[in-house]
Parts: sequence; structure tokens; C-alpha cells
Amino acid sequence: MSESPETLADVADVDCTGKQALVTGSTSGIGRAAALALGRLGADVVVHGRDRTAGATVVEDLGAVGAEGTFVAADFTDLDAVRDLAATVRSETDGLDILINNAGGLFRDGRLTDLGVERTFHVNHLAPLLLTAELLDHLQDDGRIVTTASAAHKGASLDLDRVEGVDDYSAMWAYSHSKLANVLFAAELGRRLDAAGRSLTSNSIHPGAIPGSGFSRFLPGPLPRLVQLLDAVPGVTSVADGAAELLFPAVSPHAADISGRYFSGQQPTPPAAAGQDTAAARRLWEYSADVIDIEEPLREAVQKSE
Repeated sequence: MSESPETLADVADVDCTGKQALVTGSTSGIGRAAALALGRLGADVVVHGRDRTAGATVVEDLGAVGAEGTFVAADFTDLDAVRDLAATVRSETDGLDILINNAGGLFRDGRLTDLGVERTFHVNHLAPLLLTAELLDHLQDDGRIVTTASAAHKGASLDLDRVEGVDDYSAMWAYSHSKLANVLFAAELGRRLDAAGRSLTSNSIHPGAIPGSGFSRFLPGPLPRLVQLLDAVPGVTSVADGAAELLFPAVSPHAADISGRYFSGQQPTPPAAAGQDTAAARRLWEYSADVIDIEEPLREAVQKSE
């Protein structure tokens, strides 16, 4: 029997009783495994996804381990649905201790959303940024925010003009670029929280290449079947391993004072040079806030610190 995510992250003894968590993209894959692990540690979990049947199953599984689970459906291509998700979390919880921005995808076809931006960038970056902004004042002191990025960010540099069209669409470029945005977003959020004097942490993670995560369904041609076959290859990252990567910065005492970092192998690891560009991170935040028509989160704190 494989080890649990909490054992792999060395947090099996962490008591999360009384804590409340939101894990986006938690009806399958590493999000589901992380949500159930948090439940076993004692946390109550808001489960998010698009599939109501799958969401109900996760909530039932949480109940089986003695945790309270709530499912909220939201399509991340719809920013009103993201706002509704945040509103539901605010009404259903006394305050949020853990926010795991895990939902995302890689899309074969290039499409623009109603915002006029490429869908992968919208779903993987803009939606979690908006969700986080909507929940910032609901997150408890010493809360933790974890965003699922990827080592795929190393294949991109920030190009905000390119996300406004799909004429030269490349699924892998769009995914890599969105993962770079995740790294920059989490790092800049960490800087802004620190400047604002908030005791929250914000980090991003690389979950590994995980055949069993369900991610392969987004790949073109015969690749989904080939990736599934890798599940039987020794040494390939498992769903439990990927969930452990999420759990470590979310609950480990060893990560309590670490913020603004990119984790790989449960260790703070320097991202690619493009992921360390603070000027690019600020451009990303300014652009994103403008596109989704919100006030730039924590902007005043950054201005006062300059």
C-alpha cells in the first residue's frame, strides 16, 4: 500500500482540528488527495470543481474520516462564478486558514474568453488571482496560500501581449506561460503581504509529472494514453507525491515562516530567472487587475514600502 500524502510530507502529526481550508480543483487528482489528507488531519474542507457528482463523492469521503466537507461548483472561465465561490466560502466559514489554488488545465485549442484573453491564462492565473483577492480579508492570521505552479514555467518568459490573441496558439506555450504567471503571482503576493504586515504566507509549488492526476486528458492525440501507461513505471511521481507537495507549505511547521518562494521536492527552490523578475511580477499584477477590473490587491502596501 502506498504512503499517504501527509506521511510523504512528514505532517501526519500536525493537528489541523478547527482549521478551515479551500482546495480548488479538488474533485480529482492531487487536489482531491490533498483535500482528503487535510480532512484526515482534522481540517474542514471546502471542495471545488465543476463536476457535482465527483464533488459529492469527495464530501462523502471527507465525512468518512470525520471531517466536514462542503462542495461548491464553479467554472473558472466565468469570473462571476469565481466571485460566487468566494462569497459562498465567506458565508460558510468563520475564516479561512488554508487556501490552495490548485485548479487549472492545459487546453488543446486556443480560445479567447469573454475578457479577451487566452483561456489557459484566464483559468490558470486570472481566476485564482481574483479568488485570492476576494478572500484576502477572510484569511486568518497565520493563514497559508499555496498555488500549484509547475517546472514547465522554465519554458516561458512573460508576454502579456501574446495572451490577447490565439493566432499563434501553442498549448504547451500557453500552459508554461500560465505556470510562470503562477510563480510570479505567488512571489509578488508574498512580498505584498509582508509589506502590509500580514502574517499570511504565499508560496507556489511544482507537483511533479503525475500520470494519475487526470491532467493527461488535456493533451492532444495519443499522448493521454501514453501518459497513463507511465503510471506503472517505477519512479514516476504519484498523485500522493503531488498532494504531499501541496501539503508541505500548507501545514508543515517547517514552512510556517517561508513566504514568496517556489517549492520543488518540498524544498524552497529558485525558479527560472523569469520567475525571479520582480518587475515582471508587478507588471503581471497591474495587467491582471486591469483586465478583471478590480483594484490591484495590496497596492498601497507596496507603494508605502518603496
